[in-house]
Amino acid sequence: MRIPPWLRVKLPSSRDYGSTGALLSDLNLNTVCQSARCPNKWECFSHSVATFLILGRECTRNCAFCNISPGIQLPPDQDEPRRVAEGAARLGLKHVVITSVTRDDLPDGGAAHFAETIRLVKGRLPGCTVEVLIPDFRGDEAALRTVLDAGPDVLNHNVETVPRLYAAIRPQANYAQSLTLLRRAAAYRPADGRGIPAKSGLMVGLGETDEELKAVIRDLRDAGCAMITVGQYMRPSRQHPPVQRYMPPEEFDALAGYGRSLGVAKMFCAPLVRSSYHAAELAGKE
Repeated sequence: MRIPPWLRVKLPSSRDYGSTGALLSDLNLNTVCQSARCPNKWECFSHSVATFLILGRECTRNCAFCNISPGIQLPPDQDEPRRVAEGAARLGLKHVVITSVTRDDLPDGGAAHFAETIRLVKGRLPGCTVEVLIPDFRGDEAALRTVLDAGPDVLNHNVETVPRLYAAIRPQANYAQSLTLLRRAAAYRPADGRGIPAKSGLMVGLGETDEELKAVIRDLRDAGCAMITVGQYMRPSRQHPPVQRYMPPEEFDALAGYGRSLGVAKMFCAPLVRSSYHAAELAGKE
């Protein structure tokens, strides 16, 4: 299928694009922008924004849509949380987004590493907010609690697609388990009583129907999600599943309107939307 004009990305003209890449390389930091071949990398790097990818570059899972490949896992880099904090400070970020590969090989799925990264970023940048995009930790409630207790400002976990397609697209994940994680995150209350907004997202173009998309949005609303993102699946390579349809911008707008009609105030739906795209704006930091 031909890529429609609304998915064509302009290459950067800002000198900050190269500076962002150089800074990340200097600190030996990974980003999902680079590893997942995000189409928004040009725009975000040009504005000195990046989403940090922790716990290595190899995943223990092999989701069909993802450009991050499975491979040999190394022990967590104990200095990585400090370097993420330093990178966030050098970029001047007001809202820091941190995600990871899935680490089913670790007893806690990498939750303690997430927590340490949150703490060091907040210590280095007291005025910033931190959003984490976490794996499912295989349903381990204690691992989720470890991350929540570290005090992120947004807890994001993507369901990615409709439940009917999980066997083909996310064979090592479980839709109900992801909803349970989001429900627990939305219900979490620390000692100060301040809740942490739960966020989730999914893609279109993998063979889902409009009614299935609406059903997922209802499920996410019922799980307590305060923010939902929906974007277009774009095939990273010929080894990945082909795109089944390109949804036009007006249909994304209609989907956002549907979510708002259900009471989800923060619906961010557009062809190039990804989990961390304009995350600061969605979190109210810009």
